[in-house]
Amino acid sequence: MKFGHFDDQAKEYVITSPETPLPWINYLGNESFFSLISNTCGGYSFYKDAKLLRLTRYRYNNVPADTDGRYYFIRHNGTVWTPAWQPVKTELDSYECHHGLGYSRFVSSKDKILADLTAFVPLHETLEVNRLVLTNKNEKEESLDLTSYVEFCFWNAVDDSTNFQRNLSLGEVEVCGSELYHKTEYRERRNHFAYYTVNAPIDGFDTSRDDFLGVYGSIEHPKSVYEGVSHNSVASGGAVIGSHHLKVTLAPGESKSFIFLLGYSENPSDGKWEAPNVIKKENARAAIARFSTDTQVDAALTDLKEYWQNLLSTYTLESSDEKLNRMVNIWNQYQCMVTFNMSRSASYFESGTGRGMGFRDSCQDLLGFVHLIPNRARQRILDIAATQFEDGSAYHQYQPLTKKGNSDIGSGFNDDPLWLIAGTAAYIKETGDLSILTEQVDFNNDPSLARPLMEHLKRSFDYTLTHLGPHGLPLIGRADWNDCLNLNCFSKEPGESFQTFGPSEGPVAESVFIAGMFVKYGREYAQINELLGEKEEATRAMNAVDQMYDTILDAGWDGEWFLRAYDAFGEKVGSKECEEGQIYIEPQGFCILADVGVNDGQAEKALNSVKERLDTKYGIVLQQPAYTTYHLNLGEISSYPPGYKENAGIFCHNNPWVSIAETRIGRGNRAFEIYRRTCPAYIDEISDIHKTEPYVYSQMIAGKDAPKHGEAKNSWLTGTAAWTFVNVSQYILGIRPTFDGLEIDPCIPSELNEFIVKRIYRGATYEIHVANPNCVEKGIAAVKVNGKEIPVADLCPTRTYHEAAGGICIRPEDGTDFYRIDLVLG
Repeated sequence: MKFGHFDDQAKEYVITSPETPLPWINYLGNESFFSLISNTCGGYSFYKDAKLLRLTRYRYNNVPADTDGRYYFIRHNGTVWTPAWQPVKTELDSYECHHGLGYSRFVSSKDKILADLTAFVPLHETLEVNRLVLTNKNEKEESLDLTSYVEFCFWNAVDDSTNFQRNLSLGEVEVCGSELYHKTEYRERRNHFAYYTVNAPIDGFDTSRDDFLGVYGSIEHPKSVYEGVSHNSVASGGAVIGSHHLKVTLAPGESKSFIFLLGYSENPSDGKWEAPNVIKKENARAAIARFSTDTQVDAALTDLKEYWQNLLSTYTLESSDEKLNRMVNIWNQYQCMVTFNMSRSASYFESGTGRGMGFRDSCQDLLGFVHLIPNRARQRILDIAATQFEDGSAYHQYQPLTKKGNSDIGSGFNDDPLWLIAGTAAYIKETGDLSILTEQVDFNNDPSLARPLMEHLKRSFDYTLTHLGPHGLPLIGRADWNDCLNLNCFSKEPGESFQTFGPSEGPVAESVFIAGMFVKYGREYAQINELLGEKEEATRAMNAVDQMYDTILDAGWDGEWFLRAYDAFGEKVGSKECEEGQIYIEPQGFCILADVGVNDGQAEKALNSVKERLDTKYGIVLQQPAYTTYHLNLGEISSYPPGYKENAGIFCHNNPWVSIAETRIGRGNRAFEIYRRTCPAYIDEISDIHKTEPYVYSQMIAGKDAPKHGEAKNSWLTGTAAWTFVNVSQYILGIRPTFDGLEIDPCIPSELNEFIVKRIYRGATYEIHVANPNCVEKGIAAVKVNGKEIPVADLCPTRTYHEAAGGICIRPEDGTDFYRIDLVLG
């Protein structure tokens, strides 16, 4: 069952029913001011940090779901309704929500009054624009009441939701005509405030939630709205809201536009006041003046759309598969940019109050957006590296506002260091910029400990090399990529965090997954040293990588697939010897995408085992059989019901690893089959089962052991976005950056007869035409570059991957800014 449709021309998903299975959200903002907005206008706004500088309140997973938000109540002929249905839920005569790139538009009607609401955050601004246009489609004049509403948060979202003994006596506001200023705590430790304005004279206002709702009222039935009278309340203590009341008269066919602005402003500490206890509003009013007319708003919206059009033109696809086109050209890259901005901090599922920016998360996300914004990717790498410790380990998370490590989660996740190599290598492959390696970067945000970034990479490499277990495999620490596989935890009591309880280290528990990472990213570390002329260090690194490769095939191979780990007692995890959890997805994907076993037959055996034992119609599950009892030696992974999350759920993040692995052995049909099963555009028709947004990836889909097989959760903020774009753009379509140049090595479904990729790379445009007349999956038969036929053997081989790679590599040449490449597969 569908609840909407794609509009590829407008780059929108159009939702045609407000009663979606879950709130289907969009993200507004791309720099420092951000808003989440659902298809019923729920959500919240914040400046830089969803925990520490939140402007508006939101009640997660409440019943009814998806409250609060930015609401516009229309009272007409005794009926109250809202353009996006929530919160009053009056049945509308028509409804559409258009989620676009950085904006959302709501078009609805009731009793021939048309409401057209557009919400977006303009480029380079710290405010959200809500423009509401009301049109009278009746044949007579109509009068109505329009009442706006937002509820302010007292900045720190955790304290705001818990510290009621303080917060119920804290609220402060100023009212200046149509400008409502939220200045709670401004008198003391803050130099910032929020404001909510409308570009029209108002007939009343409220800033006290109790006065607006009524003591026993609710947002579904606010007293002021239903009575048609605002109280002109000035909040003093208690909950603070912003509400404007406008009496509107519309002639037949007449439209009127109202521009509401929700913004953040700050003043220097020595310039906070324009009079005693009167905030200085100069900066805020300048921003308000920039969006006071429809012409200004239209221009800003046009600029926003052009920004996204230009950004996404870096990598575009033309093929006969419209679903593949829309994901590659629009939604996958858009989601990658959102994960760049948010990491895992702020979504409908992530409250923004706990997790900040993840070390591992942000490094992986970089793989999906580095081609779009390489300069910002460069800064992100330096920010991440600054949270690393001197021994090469790292804080697992850091706060986006302070950019300092989050000690609540701490460190000890032993895969983290290698992801820094992964992100840095991806940046260098994309840009060729080696200067980043000489940038001085703090350890633990301490300037006195600053060293070149290359030293950080060395310590990342050496951390793994110096933390090996009895089998010569890397020690897992608190966990590796799978935070829920806690081999050193041993938690028996409820309420203990699996990620912080118990020892962070152990001398025995080892990870085959980290071993696969070490082979892949250790090889890239060696290649970076080669580029720098550090031959001795490159040789040392490659010797260690070769040793780890052999160790995986020795101690990490179970006969038909790769082991997952060894626990704290030296027992195998992910082995046929185990009663439950015999095979895991992660090492089958990652070891093979590192080319372990590709030439020796193990890779094909392992991938056949994945298909036989882990495959489902909705994707590949994380492990089998599911755990039916709690295993003290494994931790959180066995705490979930069978089929959910890491206990045999379909973890979409690692499905691309297996798809990439299939391309390494040339099986394009199977690689694309895996890609399609979790790809939103291909499962739009089952939105009633899938439940999350049909235009972006989710982290998890319930596995075959779950009663609700196929139901997804944790949408938007997931490494699935980046890894899936890497998979489809670099491995299936096969256009990937390397240290040497742009490698072209498609591995496609045999039914895909041709496609064209336009790729901007190191300042040049590559237009790559791929023809597949013989319906093969992999293999290049003929190549032309700028019209000149070139023997495949004459093109330089890439050094980035194992000799199993069969592609060609185009080295950029000075003075050449356009390459037309014609490939024939065969």
